[in-house]
Amino acid sequence: MKIFIKNRKDQKVCVVIDEIKNPKGLAFIIHGLGSNKDRPSITAIAKVLNECNYNVIRFDTTNTFGESDGSIEDATITNYYEDLEDVITWASSNSWYKEPFILVGYSLGGICITLYAEKYPEKVKALAPLSTIISGKLSFQTKSKEEFEEWKTKGWKYHANSSNPEIKKKLKWSHMEDRLKYDVLPNANRLKMPVLMIVGDKDTSTPLNQQKVLYEKLTGKKEIHIIKGAPHSFKEEEHIKERNEIFKSWIKKIK
Repeated sequence: MKIFIKNRKDQKVCVVIDEIKNPKGLAFIIHGLGSNKDRPSITAIAKVLNECNYNVIRFDTTNTFGESDGSIEDATITNYYEDLEDVITWASSNSWYKEPFILVGYSLGGICITLYAEKYPEKVKALAPLSTIISGKLSFQTKSKEEFEEWKTKGWKYHANSSNPEIKKKLKWSHMEDRLKYDVLPNANRLKMPVLMIVGDKDTSTPLNQQKVLYEKLTGKKEIHIIKGAPHSFKEEEHIKERNEIFKSWIKKIK
């Protein structure tokens, strides 16, 4: 079922409820920067969760390529995170809502769910930050200083859109200024719930060495899996299939 709700800024947010009979729990999925709720890699995760008897909520944040309000130029971690909070708050008023729930997020969505779990650990049953951003500071290590200086001087930069190569993401420099406000490492000790991390060994945006920094700080049940040949965006069928098998195995371990 697809519906439209309003966020705290009175913007329209498109939400899809993948509901099943007799669910044992609830999960939320948030996409990455410039992606959307209907991307194959997102819907595949939703299908796995449904098969494992979870209701699933997936949504388009504002400021992305989807059915919600806003422009990609204004996309920030702040607005994605606030939309996640607002969707969860809206969900809490429905009869199918259940705590604690599972959170799944990809890339920029990954840092959003991790920040949420650090703020509200009692609400989160398990956490899956996939190819996640760790911090704004570490993000600055993924490109050359010259590239960032050019972006800052111009005030904006075009980025390739991995989910649709025909569309380019134009991001303001303020996106990076906002990103520098966030770092999941200082409060990682609050993540006592089971955590699943997955990353491709060809990922240059959220590389393995950065993923390991977070992984080493986790003190609860944790897993990290590396998918050979996979870049930051999981587009190849074989990579999505391998990721889904890992994800399904992990879900089945959660009590």
